[in-house]
Parts: sequence; C-alpha cells; structure tokens
Amino acid sequence: MAVILDGKATSLKVLDKVKERVSKLNTTPHLVVILVGDNPASKIYVNNKKKAAEKVGIKSTILEFGVNITENELLSEIAMLNNDNDVTGILVQLPLPEHIDKNKIITSISPKKDVDGFHPENGGKLLLGVEPYFYPATPQGILMLLDEYNIELDGKNAVVVGRSNIVGKPMAQMLLKRNATVTMCHSHTQNLNEIIKTADIVISAVGKKIIRCKMVKKNSCMIDVGIFRDNNGKLTGDVDFDIVSPTCGFITPVPGGVGPMTIASLMYNASKVYL
Repeated sequence: MAVILDGKATSLKVLDKVKERVSKLNTTPHLVVILVGDNPASKIYVNNKKKAAEKVGIKSTILEFGVNITENELLSEIAMLNNDNDVTGILVQLPLPEHIDKNKIITSISPKKDVDGFHPENGGKLLLGVEPYFYPATPQGILMLLDEYNIELDGKNAVVVGRSNIVGKPMAQMLLKRNATVTMCHSHTQNLNEIIKTADIVISAVGKKIIRCKMVKKNSCMIDVGIFRDNNGKLTGDVDFDIVSPTCGFITPVPGGVGPMTIASLMYNASKVYL
C-alpha cells in the first residue's frame, strides 16, 4: 500500500518556517487580497488565506468589490496598490466576472507584488530558466511536499496531466529545472494510460476522475491536484485512490494533500518583500 503524502502536516512545517522568516524581517509583509463578487467558494478560499497569513505574522487585507465593478475601476484599484509601499503582495482571487479580462488584470499587478506568480514577467523568467520573483503557489507547494518525503526528481520520468497556466505549464518547467524528464498530457492526448504506466511521478490537475489505471509503475508517486465533489457529494480528485494506491509507492489524499500545500506555499511567497 502506498505511503500517504500528508500535505496538512507538511504545510504546518512550512508555515512554521515562514513565521520564523517573517519574524526576522525589518518590515511586516502586507498581503492584499482582492475579491470580486459573492462566489461562496472564493470567499472560503480568501478567508483561509487570511487566517494563514495571520498565523505567520503577515498583515492581510481583503478588499471586496461588487460584481458590477468595471474593469477600469479594478485596474485603478490595482494601480494604487502597486504604488503603495505599505503593500508588499497583491492577489486577485479567481474566477472574475465575465466582463473582466483576467489576463489584463493579472498583467496589471506589479511582478514584484505578484504573489500568485501569474504575471507574464514571472512566467517568462520561469520559462527561460531565470529566477522569477515568485513561483506559482501550487507547483511550488507540490515540490515542497515531494522534498519533505525525499522523493527524487533528478532523471525521473514525470508526467503532468493538464496544461493550465496555473498548474500544468509552470509545473512542467519547475520539474525540468529539477532535471526530471517531463511529458505533458492533456485532453487531446492519446493512450494516456500507456503514458502513465511509464511514469515515476504523475501530477494530475484536470478536475475530473481521469486516472483509473491499475497498472501504474510500481513505487511511482501520484500527485492529485484535482478536487471536486462526486455524484454522492464526496470530495474526490483526479486519481482513483482505491485502484491506484495498492501499486504506487506514494500518493496524495483528497482532501489533505495538495490543497494545504498551496496555501503554505502562497504564504511563503507573501513573506518575500521587494521594496
């Protein structure tokens, strides 16, 4: 049976290190989270981020705007935050209302305050192998989790399922930086199960039950980024835990795996101050 990669316990270790790091700074980091509209899930995510920030000594402010705020009004708010030296980190909670171009909003955030790591400058540096100001929180959190369990990446075959700008694409680049051999898979990939069978490490970020392969590589590592509710209302992920866990060596649970690591990784980013 596979070893369970405990993201909750590991995240607490990361948060302890972030708290120590913040205590040694000459200034208190200030994270501003922008929430547009009244999406219940977004409100929960934002409040969880605020609680984590307070736990490690980071000042946290939530700016809430109605769903009818215009794109230009939101851009003006971000411009003011960019110019405010008291603010060291800015995060815009996604998704945004349809009338607002999320790419335009993300690009408007100063790359030195872009704690999500989504700005094109940070993404471009990552692609070129140059140290960005910030790495995207979920891929960075996954690497922290792998390191906690001493899972080797150098020379290993890693399969990334999903090509989003938030997880899949940066995850592939970060694995390449750690000298893994990376295969990118997505909705048009043929023979996905055959590819997964060759993988030492699988990282799936699709949002639907896609990995049901019994014959995964023995002692491989399965990282499940997906989280959604099944037909019975139970939280589950991309990987069929019951089918895969008897063969693989390591596996993340859902919930309690990647989710807590994303929050901890975000706090690690928020503790960086570029003034």
